[in-house]
Formats: sequence, structure tokens, C-alpha cells
Amino acid sequence: VVGEAEPGDLVCRIGRAPTYWFGVVEGLLKMSNDNADGTSMTYSGLPPGGWFGEGTAMKREPYRYNIQALRRSLVAGLPVDDFHWLLDHSIGFNRFVMNQLNERLAQFIAAREADRLNNPDVRVARNLAALFNPVLFPGVGELLRITQQELAYLIGLSRQRVNQALRTLEAQGALRVEYGGLRVLDMAALRTR
Repeated sequence: VVGEAEPGDLVCRIGRAPTYWFGVVEGLLKMSNDNADGTSMTYSGLPPGGWFGEGTAMKREPYRYNIQALRRSLVAGLPVDDFHWLLDHSIGFNRFVMNQLNERLAQFIAAREADRLNNPDVRVARNLAALFNPVLFPGVGELLRITQQELAYLIGLSRQRVNQALRTLEAQGALRVEYGGLRVLDMAALRTR
């Protein structure tokens, strides 16, 4: 199943039961949760090529997060029953899902570390490295189509502060800011910054 999501649309909503395992074909989504004070906490950006919600689909439990479109997006969905059938019958599919879970765990550990750092340049660098993860987001390649405002939403910084960090990272040779996106020149520098 493939469907379109407009900016602001919720693909998954906290408390709802999963009906599909989702993948991003085009566009950009964010995984977030609303805090008691009404603010939003973003866990991850989801660029093209990324599949998400495998843990929720496996456990058939209600979503503990929202998935929201940041721009017009094309989203694919594999019905949960088909997802479970593949888990029961396909070693290759199991390997893929295991790799997804392992990468997602590593991504969240790295995000937790980055969020505890007070250096916004490091937070931007590490969050960008996560968005360029070739296992979780194979559709990104070397150029991530993202605006500075979208990146600011994902990281939890102002657009102005993200712009400043991008200029610093560009001056250091880690990336190049291009029209409509960011090109990684030195992934190791983003990961270790």
C-alpha cells in the first residue's frame, strides 16, 4: 500500500494500534512525542528509504510516538499480518529486521549522547550523521534533501543556530550546503565531531 502524507499529517499516532510497517518512499517524516507541558520531543528524522515501526509492529502494541510529515511525502505500508508472515517464513526478512533494530538502537544511543552535549555544532553534526545512515536510510545517498528549518525541527534548535553550525561544519570540510540540501564530504568528521 502506498499513500501520500501532506505536511503536518500524522502517519502514526500515539495510542493507535499498528496496521502497517511503514517506509518512506519520498519526503521527510519525524518521529516525536508530546511532553506533558505541550512541547514536542523529536526522536528521529525519517528520510527516503527508511522503514520504521518494526518494534511496534512485532509486539502489536499501540504506538508510543507520532510520525508526522514535515513535507509532502510518499509512504509505503506493509500490512502487519504480512509483516508477521514474513517474520515466520523468511530468514532474509528476519535478518533485515534484525539489522534495522540493531541500527535503530545504535541511533538512539548516539542521539541520547548528542542531546546531553551542550555544543550545538556537535548536535547538528551527529544528527546529520544519523540521517545519512546507509542501513536505516539507504535512499539518501550523499545528498540529503532537507531545509534548514526542517533540520531545526528535528534537532530542537533554532533555524539560525542550525545555519551557524552548518557554516562551521562546511568551513571544516565535513559537508557542503547546496540548494535544497546537504552533501556529506566527510562522514567520519560528522560522527566524531
